[in-house]
Amino acid sequence: MKKTFALTHEKKAPARLVDAIKNELKKYLKRERAKALPNDVDFWDFACRFGADEASAKPLHLAEMNAALDQAEATGWTSCYIEIIAKPGHRSTKG
Repeated sequence: MKKTFALTHEKKAPARLVDAIKNELKKYLKRERAKALPNDVDFWDFACRFGADEASAKPLHLAEMNAALDQAEATGWTSCYIEIIAKPGHRSTKG
């Protein structure tokens, strides 16, 4: 998923737009995690980037995405770019 989301709308409050974005991300992650895993893969991992636009997007952990969206709303961004790419994940053994 590579998408630019608008954080302003003439009829909707920014907080409701952020909630809608969070819901869309949650549905996307659920859909990706439900896909069949290849034989040598333990789980689906996600490479994420977040920023005001595609050029300024920085790598971000998936767990920090909601906080980043809240921060973007609080600072008054008009839009944000979110990139979430599924990749194979391998569990490491504790040593």
